[in-house]
Amino acid sequence: MMTSQAIAAAPAPQQTFRSDAVRLFAGFAGLGAAAVNLAVSSSLFAAAGPVLPGRAAGAAAALVWGGLLLGWTIAGLSRNRFPLPRTFAAVLPAAAAAHVAAITLGAGTGMAGLGISHLAALLLTLMVLAATSWLRRSSQKLPGMPGRNAAARLGAGQLLAAAFAGALLVAAITTPGLAASTAGQFAVPHGEHTRGHHAP
Repeated sequence: MMTSQAIAAAPAPQQTFRSDAVRLFAGFAGLGAAAVNLAVSSSLFAAAGPVLPGRAAGAAAALVWGGLLLGWTIAGLSRNRFPLPRTFAAVLPAAAAAHVAAITLGAGTGMAGLGISHLAALLLTLMVLAATSWLRRSSQKLPGMPGRNAAARLGAGQLLAAAFAGALLVAAITTPGLAASTAGQFAVPHGEHTRGHHAP
């Protein structure tokens, strides 16, 4: 007969597997959001016309936030724990609100094309916020979870499948966001690039 302690510990490996999968998803979304923010920054800096103070401030803010988000995501993936959870729990909603404001205010300007980029960044930011919030609540419910080999006991294939699905979802949102930026608009399609190399 299983003791009460054994019954209580039984769900822990499954919970650890879920935490690993959600952490990977948060990492993918964080990398995608960072890339889109950096693309928005480069688009604002490279925009034609006079450099208005508001546009320069927006470009600088996107650059700083994209760099911070990139470093935070890499640190979280490498340490299996995202640093400064309370700080980013407050900063991520502020970043989402900034993207909403950029979509609304940019509709009547020459930078309306960046609305898709801001929309992609908004969705990715909300994904990061939801995933890290789940991880925070999960760690509070199960403070004594077993070691990092719990996911391996459940099967690396399941974790790989979850990571692949998360990566596909993030890529489906990130790609249009990058394509709508200035760099994406001037990128050479792969087919044309290949034909250029084989042209006589």
